Amino acid sequence: MATATSSETAGRRSSGVTAPSLRGERRGGTLVLEAAGDWLARTIGSIESDLERTARADLGADVAMDLSRVGQIDTAGAFVLERLKRDLRAKREHVEVEGLAERNTALFAAVGSAMDRERPVRQRERSKILTNAVIAVGSFVIGIKDELVNGLNLIGGAMYGAGSRISGRTQSRPAAIFNQIDQMGVKAIPIIVLITFLVGGIIAQQGAFQLRRYGGEVYAVNLISILVLREIGVLLAAIMIAGRSGSAICAEIGSMKMREEVDALHVIGLNPIGVLVFPRLVALSIALPLLTVIANLAALVGGAITLRIYSDISFLNFLQGLQQSIDLFTVFSGLLKAPFMAILIGLVAANEGMKVGGSAESLGLRVTAAVVKSIFLVIVMDGLFAIFYASIGL
Repeated sequence: MATATSSETAGRRSSGVTAPSLRGERRGGTLVLEAAGDWLARTIGSIESDLERTARADLGADVAMDLSRVGQIDTAGAFVLERLKRDLRAKREHVEVEGLAERNTALFAAVGSAMDRERPVRQRERSKILTNAVIAVGSFVIGIKDELVNGLNLIGGAMYGAGSRISGRTQSRPAAIFNQIDQMGVKAIPIIVLITFLVGGIIAQQGAFQLRRYGGEVYAVNLISILVLREIGVLLAAIMIAGRSGSAICAEIGSMKMREEVDALHVIGLNPIGVLVFPRLVALSIALPLLTVIANLAALVGGAITLRIYSDISFLNFLQGLQQSIDLFTVFSGLLKAPFMAILIGLVAANEGMKVGGSAESLGLRVTAAVVKSIFLVIVMDGLFAIFYASIGL
């Protein structure tokens, strides 16, 4: 901060700083405001309230400011005095400034010039809706391209690993596959049975409740059998596997990536995709169809019990309605989706696991992304299968 001083005040500065003051007195018909003391950034705080009251007061038509007794002054002091002068001039045509030392002229001129300068108004950025939309679409398309390339890379690596095992170039490890089947399939049975049993009962109750209005309550058996076998059984099983096993795959591979174990596999000459991804894809492809069969049975049992309690439809009548409403295609239409959904879940989870960086935050974000993407793509695939079946008349 610039400071204007003189040799006359040098001795006084060594002993201390004089507090600024502003005193008014009448000289003829003019009110003279006499400023005295040192007007510095560290001292003007004590007088700012007096300056504000002076600027608001009615001082008459003729006012002068006497600055002859001002000692040390810096840009802050010059600013408050210049602001006082401008506030006083706002109420009258002219305010005289007297006694301004020559050494302080340049300082007051610089402060006045800065106050006269118009502050730049920040231009509001024009909305570029079309540009932003194009950028968003482009980023989305590039992201999809990257995901497809990574997925094809994983598929190619898994097929190469399978070929190496079949040809005998790489030792086959069935224990790894059976271990994954146990982790992803056997240990998932209780939760899948519970969920599908409850959902089957809910579908049966709601179907019977709605069909009762039209006298077709008995057709709730047809509703639940077709809906479960074609759509709900495999979809619920795939969603549960995506949330349970997909997250586990991503976390396991991501943890190995963080600990540089994946790089270690490269160093010792092993293909990480063949070692880590291939057994999990095979295990998912075997486990999910089997879990779908269990889910279908659990949902049908839940529906049968619900209809027995809610609509008094006996188990024998339920089995007869089940036999009349379904055929072989209905049984296998859902099972055909299971291997494709299993491979999709495994690829998405492994791809996200390979993207994990060196932090725990990255691992959490990738696990979340793996679950969300897997569930979304499973639902999309189910819709595509429904369109395909409808197009061929099945």
